Amino acid sequence: MWHLGDLNIDGPVVLGPMSGYTSAAYREFMRPFGVSLSYTEMVSDQGLKYGGRQTMSFLDFRSEGTTGVQLFGHVPDDLLEAARKALEVNDSLAFVDINMGCPVPKVNRTGAGSALMKDPVLCGDIVRKLKMNLDVPVTVKIRLGWTGSTVNFMDVIREVESAGVDAVCIHPRTRDERYTGKPHYDLVENLREEMSVPLIISGNIYSLEDAISARRTTGADAVMLARGGIGNPYLVTQIDRFFRYGERLPNPTVRKQAELCLKLADMLIEENGEDIAMRRMRSFAPHFFSGCYRGKAYRNMLATGITDRNSLTEMLAKIVDKIGDDTIGNDGCCETSEF
Repeated sequence: MWHLGDLNIDGPVVLGPMSGYTSAAYREFMRPFGVSLSYTEMVSDQGLKYGGRQTMSFLDFRSEGTTGVQLFGHVPDDLLEAARKALEVNDSLAFVDINMGCPVPKVNRTGAGSALMKDPVLCGDIVRKLKMNLDVPVTVKIRLGWTGSTVNFMDVIREVESAGVDAVCIHPRTRDERYTGKPHYDLVENLREEMSVPLIISGNIYSLEDAISARRTTGADAVMLARGGIGNPYLVTQIDRFFRYGERLPNPTVRKQAELCLKLADMLIEENGEDIAMRRMRSFAPHFFSGCYRGKAYRNMLATGITDRNSLTEMLAKIVDKIGDDTIGNDGCCETSEF
């Protein structure tokens, strides 16, 4: 148990925001596996200001879990206006998160995302503005800095802490590195000891061992699962059960993965209709079969062959017929006695 302002967060696994992935249906799909906290997809403060249709669609949900809105922008007053509007549109939002880590150029060119790391004082001003005017917790997501020569995450942390931030999530890469290379966990060793608020750690968490290492290195209150959780919902359960009870749960079978893949498809269909859902499943479905025998062939088949729910069902049946009882492995091949 850890705390986000007055909120009790019961669990060590946070579902990270990912554009194009973490819709309301995906969040609700992942939540029963042990997700304690989640975010909307990244929402533009200007999109909220002008009521853009796609932007407003990100807020069209009722959450049974603890979900916050993640905003991006760089002007304190604009971000406050956006936060107020988001909370007015959806009163089930539990907190507001400010993205200070997105490395995408079109976001950075506006002064938002990782560009905020260039100005720690502004980071503090943004948090202060929101904390003084909102009744919900305020969090931030940051990186190490803008470049390798301007690593200033502690300066940013100190500024937002003094402004009253309720938690900090850090991804230990610079903006220049984006998602390449290995995260610099050595630079955030024992970071939680240097902080007065909860720490969420993010970055290359694809297995239970990754989560154990990240949390033990940093002392973080929770780990954020983003890309590593796509197609791998049982990883949430494995991490949750290990940190709660010290248990190491086995990996799921291919058959179970196929069942979960179809369940997600049906939830996406309910959310957006079959056409949009199946386009999204061409991105989602292949991930369910990473780490299985002939996985590349199956992933290519799913990525290119899904046209409707029937085609997805047929392809999943073929995979299950071939290797349904095999167990998904973490080393690039199924754990099976046959291969």
